[in-house]
Amino acid sequence: MKQNKGILVILSGPSGAGKSTVISGLTAKRGDIRFSVSATTREPRPGEKDGREYFFKTREEFFAMIGQDAFLEHAEYVGNCYGTPAAPVEENLAAGYNVLLDIEVQGAAQVMAHRPDAVSIFLCPPSLEELENRLHKRGTDPEERIQARIAAAREEYSQLHNYAYIVVNDDADTAVRELDAIITAELCRGERRLKNIFEGENLL
Repeated sequence: MKQNKGILVILSGPSGAGKSTVISGLTAKRGDIRFSVSATTREPRPGEKDGREYFFKTREEFFAMIGQDAFLEHAEYVGNCYGTPAAPVEENLAAGYNVLLDIEVQGAAQVMAHRPDAVSIFLCPPSLEELENRLHKRGTDPEERIQARIAAAREEYSQLHNYAYIVVNDDADTAVRELDAIITAELCRGERRLKNIFEGENLL
């Protein structure tokens, strides 16, 4: 059966929730997913490549993109700017791919306001204590920044009620299976299936 247009999937979660690992597992599992690469002003971490994990921009370049209305959403998080370039998202959706956005709660709220059809998922660790342990083990941030990330996580958790789904990442493989199941279920929603099966028919 032809899928005329893909669905937009929002994935949010605190730094240290394991989003990158889970996204990698999900895109390997599903051939119909395209990951939206965000732009950011933060410095690349070891092993990260421009255009793969992020488009790394200077603050001047980032704000120029805002002026060009090039973002689907943008926000500042723990001192760095993040944004979702709109053009590749719309192109992939139109081609029938499901597009996954990895965005924090401010940006997610912007997308939800303009795209009520988006599927919203919040990924979190089993506890804040576990989150702090993961951030320390990652070894990429000084203690001051880790505490800033914990404080930001507490604020993010206050927005959990805005998300349709919550996935607890206690085990990455289990989290991938749950995300896969959510996307499959959303693709089977009656209104989406009817549009695909009876496109152009006045049956409703």
